[in-house]
Amino acid sequence: MNSFGWTLIMKRGCFCSKEQLNINSTRYVVRERLAQGGFSLIDLVENNITRKLYALKRITCHSVDDQNIALREIENCQRIDSEHVIKVLDFELKGSADIVINAVSHLYIVLPYYKHGSLADHLTMRAKKRDHMPEAQVMQIFLGICEGVRAIHDAKPVPLAHRDLKTANICLNDSFEPIIVDLGSMTEARLQICGQTQAQRLQDEAEERSSIVYRAPELFSVKSYCTIDERTDIWSLGCVLYAMCFFHCPFDPIYEKGDSVALAVLSGNINIPDENIYSQDLHELIRYMLRMDPMERPFIYSVIEKCHDLIQKLDGRV
Repeated sequence: MNSFGWTLIMKRGCFCSKEQLNINSTRYVVRERLAQGGFSLIDLVENNITRKLYALKRITCHSVDDQNIALREIENCQRIDSEHVIKVLDFELKGSADIVINAVSHLYIVLPYYKHGSLADHLTMRAKKRDHMPEAQVMQIFLGICEGVRAIHDAKPVPLAHRDLKTANICLNDSFEPIIVDLGSMTEARLQICGQTQAQRLQDEAEERSSIVYRAPELFSVKSYCTIDERTDIWSLGCVLYAMCFFHCPFDPIYEKGDSVALAVLSGNINIPDENIYSQDLHELIRYMLRMDPMERPFIYSVIEKCHDLIQKLDGRV
């Protein structure tokens, strides 16, 4: 037997031993593990009949509260209609969680699979060659991200906030258009905090669900009496745009050194490298979003308007 035939049989053998799952009577074969987080796993799966590939998110729920939080991700996703926000294609809850008898349930969510990976993957690849993305491309991709955020903030009956926007949570489709993914941290955008207990609860939630280097300053030290709104996402967007230009978020180096990210964020110092290929207008757009005081930070409509102005300017230069 030649080596090709042996390889083929080995591959088939491996394929047959793969885990198979039924989601609402549709059978999927697990191909590989794509990601693993604190709350969930994401596998690459193949539809047994069509052979089409999907991402399957599995969330293990240990209590009814866990179950409700997991199901809220689907409900929230169904309230958003944007080509720049991921769509839930199918889902099924199996089992019934009960913390008293130590029973768990599993929520399976079928999602589109983006073979080009995340914006973070793309930036890591470019960083190896110090290959900065041209400003026009940065702005086109960033505008798409902003359109997705606008759809989240415009959700009905109440505005939502993503609360974990970062380059790793933005995928790129075949047309290189950005898609906002991982809606597990999404919540009602506008919160009135009344008292230390509510403030601490929100701070703990942010610590658990919002990536530290992209987290807005008002979520590091939540005041006992304040209003929190969707502009937490605007801060994160400023960090995303910075990363698109310079390969890392402004606070990544602090995190990597083991220094206090909270202190760095609350200091309000944003260091834009002196020598870079980007215009002053783009620097100003980053600073516009990274305003310390959330009440002085813009809403998404103003950010989109500035994006269009900058793109028009760039077109004029070309």
